[in-house]
Amino acid sequence: MLTDPRLIVGLDLPSLDAARAMVERLGATVSSYKIGLTLLARPGGVAFAHELKAAGKMVFQDWKLHDIGAQVEGAARAVAEGGCDLLTVHAEPQVMKGAVKGRDAAGSGTKLLAVTVMTSLSDVDLADIGYGYTAAQLVERRVRQALECGVDGVVSSPLEAARVREIALEVGRPDFLIVTPGVRPEGADKGDQQRVATPRAALEAGATHLVVARPVVGAENPLLAASAIIESINGVAI
Repeated sequence: MLTDPRLIVGLDLPSLDAARAMVERLGATVSSYKIGLTLLARPGGVAFAHELKAAGKMVFQDWKLHDIGAQVEGAARAVAEGGCDLLTVHAEPQVMKGAVKGRDAAGSGTKLLAVTVMTSLSDVDLADIGYGYTAAQLVERRVRQALECGVDGVVSSPLEAARVREIALEVGRPDFLIVTPGVRPEGADKGDQQRVATPRAALEAGATHLVVARPVVGAENPLLAASAIIESINGVAI
């Protein structure tokens, strides 16, 4: 049986019972999970994240923290103290600096990921919001800010992964994490994602981790779907 910690399965499910059943169904094949706001906001959602961590899973709490620096500092410290492997914040300097300060105060091994540009946004969407940048340009700007602020990595689409890797290497950060949502196996529906790639292509471009939700948890046979993704990236080096 193959397993690969670079595959992070997003538990984008409507209830904690459904999420627990999915984890049980996937068994030892999947070792890393992302828990998003729908589950975290439910009573017992954070406890479920701690439950997975206690079971030996790598846990990514996808809070996407975004507030004034002091509030982000407090929230990041609370999440880190509770036990969390990966935590997301929005890639704004004030937010990232607060998160780093809070995580460091917790003295934990939590890795902070800055969300650059949501993979559901296209260049047209960014223009509608009021940005004067394309997605690629805004990602690059925010990656450089993330590196300056001392976070551990970023969340960006597979299409920007190669450039993110180049920037990280330019400043001497080969350990910089690049976590890519918007990953779709060959032939899978894009859903609401705009900037997507296959799992193998995302890793070859420079991603360190892949987040895959619906193609696994929405599959008729989730275990088979996860196993197929792991097989497709077997042997691809970071």
